[in-house]
Amino acid sequence: MGSAENLTLALLIYVGTANMLMFRLIKICLLSTLLCWFPFRASASQECVVLLHGLARISNSMSELETKLTRSGFHVVNVKYPSRRYEIKILAVDAVDRGLTTCLYNGAEKVHFVTHSLGGILVRYYFQKQSKLGLGRVVMLGPPNQGSEIVDRLLPVPGFGFLWGPTGVALGTGPDSVLNELGPVNFDLGIIAGTTNINPINLFLMDGPNDSVVTVESTKVEGMSGHLVLPVTHTFMMLNNEVIDNTIHYLKTGSFIPE
Repeated sequence: MGSAENLTLALLIYVGTANMLMFRLIKICLLSTLLCWFPFRASASQECVVLLHGLARISNSMSELETKLTRSGFHVVNVKYPSRRYEIKILAVDAVDRGLTTCLYNGAEKVHFVTHSLGGILVRYYFQKQSKLGLGRVVMLGPPNQGSEIVDRLLPVPGFGFLWGPTGVALGTGPDSVLNELGPVNFDLGIIAGTTNINPINLFLMDGPNDSVVTVESTKVEGMSGHLVLPVTHTFMMLNNEVIDNTIHYLKTGSFIPE
């Protein structure tokens, strides 16, 4: 066999080996992609829960809920938003939209919401004007659905608007409150209110049982499906195990845990 034939044979062997290696590499890449993609899509097919924190808080304040909801089989999207920077109408579109978009992108067919304080108002504002297609159940923790008397009393104090922003100013009970623009809810809503007041001054600022920020009566809204009162305080209620257990039970069944 001549040198030309040897060279040709060597080239054929080289090309064949290279093609075989390339084919194997492509198979490995495809397999890796599929292994990463399919578990993600499988988990995405679960029901999704969007978490919305309260005024002057961050998403980390909802981390205990996030962990336990995930353990219960939900895909969870914990949204952070600048609660003191913008008006409620802007925050509602931003925060709720981002939560919905993330859930739907991940393949969820049903999206639930669990909110703390202001977060509940954002959900009410958003779904007053937007489609509820795909919306599951909503659980609100300490929502000021009828406003907060503390805001009424502190509004005249210099610096209050600067500290709490346009959103904090709008959460009073007066005629200028944005809450007066919101009608009854027409989605499946469960509300958890607290009765532990850790601020003695509130005895002079608020009427009736309260969680240090919102009265039990103020958490109620026409159209709600369930209302539960627990001995918890506003600031830390989303960390309370009884609150979390009842939240998960409501999302799964449409009712709180029977007493």
